[in-house]
Amino acid sequence: MARYKVEPYVIAIDIYNVPPYTGSGGWTWYTGSSGWMYRLGLEAILDISQVGKALNINPCIPRHWPGFKVDYRFGTTHYKISVENLYGVNRGIRHVSLDGKFLPGNLMPLVDDGQGHEVHVLIG
Repeated sequence: MARYKVEPYVIAIDIYNVPPYTGSGGWTWYTGSSGWMYRLGLEAILDISQVGKALNINPCIPRHWPGFKVDYRFGTTHYKISVENLYGVNRGIRHVSLDGKFLPGNLMPLVDDGQGHEVHVLIG
């Protein structure tokens, strides 16, 4: 942080390589880069991606992660996704449930009904 000197949670356009600013970031908060960073985190790291009107949930995470949570909006609908890694594995879906009902596979249907929904995913 002492070297980078910009927000650690956004993408900087520039990383300077000339003293005295070597390693410092600049030109942060670009809309396009933040959108790509969001997609990278959600789709490439957590492996949650929208396929038509469904979410494909198939995370591959470090074995020592206990899980993670994602708040996902589809239109006016809010999905609270909770992924648990009770068995200390890094991939494989035991089950996905939507509002307490188990779903076949790892595709979760998306509905824009303006309601809140709870999604539970168990890795293992």
